[in-house]
Amino acid sequence: MRSTINVHHADDRLTRVMATMGIHSTAVVDPHAEVDSTVSIGPYTVIGPHVRVGAGTTIGAHCVIEGHTTIGRDNRIFQFNSLGAIPQDKKYAGEPCELVIGDRNTIREFCTFNIGSPGDVGVTRVGDDNWIMAYVHLAHDCQVGSHTIFANNSQLAGHVHVGDWVILGGFTVVHQFVRLGAHSMTAMCSLLFADLPPFVMSQGQPAKARSMNFEGLRRRGFSPERIVAVKAMHKALYRDNLTLESAQLQIASLTEEYPESLPDVRMMLSFLEQTSPQRGIVR
Repeated sequence: MRSTINVHHADDRLTRVMATMGIHSTAVVDPHAEVDSTVSIGPYTVIGPHVRVGAGTTIGAHCVIEGHTTIGRDNRIFQFNSLGAIPQDKKYAGEPCELVIGDRNTIREFCTFNIGSPGDVGVTRVGDDNWIMAYVHLAHDCQVGSHTIFANNSQLAGHVHVGDWVILGGFTVVHQFVRLGAHSMTAMCSLLFADLPPFVMSQGQPAKARSMNFEGLRRRGFSPERIVAVKAMHKALYRDNLTLESAQLQIASLTEEYPESLPDVRMMLSFLEQTSPQRGIVR
């Protein structure tokens, strides 16, 4: 993080400093907050004492950023967001849990990201280069990767893990402790009660597997051989009427025929091995 300046508008001199920094005169920035000198803060936004904001980030009007919240570089945070509020968990008793947001994320209007809870890792985390649309909720201890897209009104309950390149359709609702593997995708109004494996496209209430995200993989530079291997994974999981254990054995053997698929096969097998029998995968 670049050099920071602790600011508040207590007198005319500090008001001028804030204006130079791009902080609107009506914003309330706690003197203990660490705000890079290149940060822009809009009217009536409130920044709490334990907040850190990195270089180049812009924060719109009427936002509240509180708690032990760290925001990286070059994020675009639009108006009316609530970031770093305490978790919606009756067991929470004021512990210094965190919200950590990476770099170059776009966070549109009316999003609510809560800090973590002592019942988990204590950190809600968002990676880099995510595109998060309006009214998205990230509950306590959610772990979101990088390059994701969350369409309007996507809602994550506590302890949800979202891999890189995941796309959530509008009004997707995810049950607590569910995991979404990298490159997976949900259609609009999907309801997830089970883990969604990597590459899988799902739709429905509850969500069911429909296909694999082949077009997304092509756009991300997957070779034809890797895409053929992903198709074979889909066949083993959903079309060959295999048990999950048998499907894993069949997926493991794919690297013999498709050597380029080794990282994809490893990722799929690792995901499936961590799936609890009680929750299972989207079928």
